[in-house]
Amino acid sequence: MFSRVAPVFYGDIRSHDRVPLQFSEFIRICKQHKSMKEGGSGVDMNSGSLDHDSMALGLEHSPLMPEDVLPGQVYLAQVGILNAEKEEKVQLKILRQDVSTPKILGTKSLSSINFWMNAAEARSSTHYDPHHNLLCIVAGRKKVILWPPSASPMLYPMPIYGEASNHSSVALENPNLSKYPRAKHSMEHSQEVTLDCGDALFIPEGWFHQVDSDDLTIAVNFWWQSNIMSNMSEHMDSYYLRRIIRRLIDREMNLILPKPLTEHGSGQSHIGQADKGSSKNSAEGREQQRTLLHELDPYSLQALHELISLVHDHVNVADLSQTVQSTSSSCHEPDSENNNHKILEAELSCLEDDRVAHVLWTLEASRLPDVLLAMARHFPRTLEGLILHMLSPIAAEVLTQKFDEMDQQIGEEDRNKFYREFYSAFDDQFAAMDAILNRKELFAFQAFKNVMDKYLGVNNISSSSRP
Repeated sequence: MFSRVAPVFYGDIRSHDRVPLQFSEFIRICKQHKSMKEGGSGVDMNSGSLDHDSMALGLEHSPLMPEDVLPGQVYLAQVGILNAEKEEKVQLKILRQDVSTPKILGTKSLSSINFWMNAAEARSSTHYDPHHNLLCIVAGRKKVILWPPSASPMLYPMPIYGEASNHSSVALENPNLSKYPRAKHSMEHSQEVTLDCGDALFIPEGWFHQVDSDDLTIAVNFWWQSNIMSNMSEHMDSYYLRRIIRRLIDREMNLILPKPLTEHGSGQSHIGQADKGSSKNSAEGREQQRTLLHELDPYSLQALHELISLVHDHVNVADLSQTVQSTSSSCHEPDSENNNHKILEAELSCLEDDRVAHVLWTLEASRLPDVLLAMARHFPRTLEGLILHMLSPIAAEVLTQKFDEMDQQIGEEDRNKFYREFYSAFDDQFAAMDAILNRKELFAFQAFKNVMDKYLGVNNISSSSRP
């Protein structure tokens, strides 16, 4: 590898070149560099040109090498000694007889054995490998910084579709925090180890690592496939991919909106649909459960007042009835879908910044039925405005989580009575359900976008790609 930004060697193919060089020539470069440093010739081998000294290093014997190349700009990186998959990549097969497989590897089926050697100090950019790795130091010293796969968001992996998808986008020696703000927390999740001659380090599959090598360091590493990957059936790939992405989405949603303390047996939020056959919706029953405003406790009354004020501050009450009718009849039409896209493109706000979501989040689930039923009975048009027009994606997620909490606290009959009366306040009950579900799905879609950006480096997903 030849790099003009040495001593750092970035994994992106745009940042380095592969140049032909005889192994014997490279050995001579290393010897000459060592001799010049020990002799104190005063020549800086890592900056400026070599002028007449380049001849002494034998670089003139490689006509395809860039001009004025320095020893620190060349790194014998990942040169194959053994490769079970691509025999043509084995360039130093002759060294196989000099390399004994460590006993700790037992009978593992090796994917490859690689040779690493540098004349001057070198740093490999932060990356992970798709194999388990045993890194063995033959001579010199290496410092290795490691991060678990869970630290991917702080390391900004390159796009999954790119040539360097297993590398970090961040130059950790001088991170651009305005472009990569999460990188400032990266070192909090790292571990560091220094390896001397004779030491070996196990680097698990998928663990990010950055390696700094001292002058004239030689290493051999062994790669083998993990049991998980070797035993994974190909026909299950899509299933596991969906399961993994779903887990990451759930985790991202919990970062945006922590789950309530109540455990839900189903694990799935819903919008609460009454069982029509469970109880009668008689006028007498409705009258018995009618809640008067003055019967609300102070906390419920305050939440009700705040929600009503928010709707009245943002919706033209005079035109609300007409708007509700048009919204109800066009819930599945393109205009309604475009509105959802506009809401998404505005990006999810923090819980504290969304006033409707914040009011619902701070309201105890046991008080939620009283507040919503008071709105349904006394301010039905305001409730329509709240659900059909004011409910943001994060507020919809909060509402359905509160519904789940509430469902765990009340019996089936009371639960069905609540949902039946709640939805009866709307001219079109299905429009209300769709509004909640659509916004809830937009919340999950934003979490999906965040996951694709943080873990896969894909940040160009637009709402138009959402089915």
